[in-house]
Amino acid sequence: MSKPDLSHSVPPSSSRPSVTAKLINGGVAGLVGVTCVFPIDLAKTRLQNQHGKDIYKGMIDCLMKTARAEGFLGMYRGAAVNLTLVTPEKAIKLAANDFFRQLLMEDGMQRNLKMEMLAGCGAGICQVVVTCPMEMLKIQLQDAGRLVHHQGLASAPSSSRSYTTGSASAHKRPSASLISRELLRTQGLAGLYKGLGATLLRDIPFSIIYFPLFANLNNLGVTESTGKASFAHSFMSGCAAGSVAAVAVTPLDVLKTRIQTLKKGLGEDSYSGITDCARKLWIQEGPSALMKGAGCRALVIAPLFGIAQGVYFIGIGERILKCFK
Repeated sequence: MSKPDLSHSVPPSSSRPSVTAKLINGGVAGLVGVTCVFPIDLAKTRLQNQHGKDIYKGMIDCLMKTARAEGFLGMYRGAAVNLTLVTPEKAIKLAANDFFRQLLMEDGMQRNLKMEMLAGCGAGICQVVVTCPMEMLKIQLQDAGRLVHHQGLASAPSSSRSYTTGSASAHKRPSASLISRELLRTQGLAGLYKGLGATLLRDIPFSIIYFPLFANLNNLGVTESTGKASFAHSFMSGCAAGSVAAVAVTPLDVLKTRIQTLKKGLGEDSYSGITDCARKLWIQEGPSALMKGAGCRALVIAPLFGIAQGVYFIGIGERILKCFK
């Protein structure tokens, strides 16, 4: 689940928050956002991975079946990975964004849409150092419940590589640490970065779409008296731009999810790369399969950007820093 880049979420002002305050704001927004929308993100992952509609008919059906079979906490499988890594993810992105803004613009503050877009893309590229393994682990945990529904309680042979080995570990409930150790042991560091290309192909176009769209929508609400848009207008601009960008890159997100899913259900394909995944998906499930989970993505991304606006508007990072002065 991608987090919004808070440094671009608000109009520039004369009193910009420090990097430390932005980091705190980003961490708080990420933690609150993940907690609020993670069940919808879980439904997105399971809908994107299933072939056809044999298990889940849609988002609501997926959430209801998950709650009945796995309990309320079952809808938060994999959330601990996101909650743990959201702060270092944000630290890398914010530091990289500040670096690229200084590199591409004379003082790092002047408004230049193309340069800001390039700075955001550069930050997104650096961010995948954390984003890729974070999503890799999260997807395995999110999809574990779907495999139980798909295969039943009987122990059936998997059609792909398993991230557990031996009869004892095969019955363990998957955990991020167990999966990480197994991937590092069998595939090395590259195992945690499976799907890196697909992650980049998703995140870079998202930045290219989101940043200029938000800037233009937000500028429509700028008033002469204040020189900036109201909080409500910026909030809605962020939600709208985030939703449009999220839906636009859904096909790339579907490919990323399929490629990064290690354990497959019976009859489900494994993929050698992005092209192979796209070809098999198009032939076997039709073009509509590339838009699986689009509604879920819009419902996840829009609140994330709204929460980011709220955290920045309140100035939580600045308030916390004042307590230590």
